[in-house]
Amino acid sequence: MTAEQQTDKAPFDVDAVIDEITGFVAEQTRTRPGVDQDLFVTGVANSMFAMQLVVFLEQTFSVTVAGPDLQLTNFRTVESMAALVGRLQAESAAASDV
Repeated sequence: MTAEQQTDKAPFDVDAVIDEITGFVAEQTRTRPGVDQDLFVTGVANSMFAMQLVVFLEQTFSVTVAGPDLQLTNFRTVESMAALVGRLQAESAAASDV
């Protein structure tokens, strides 16, 4: 089941999102970050990679990262990215229920 199918059929699964993001970061950087590791302070990520992360999150989890959500704090750790995805999916679901 893809992440997109999962969001359509099941409640938010933070562990699955963390695994997906960790896998992407590991594949792109050849390092396996801890969920609370600051990717920028440790040199794993830079501003160019931050843009790749935005595109990855949008495409993988069917969310739109825009405006105030484009803050570095949302992308510092795998954990913060998973929280962002969860919040954006919840906001999207709430908006579609209206």
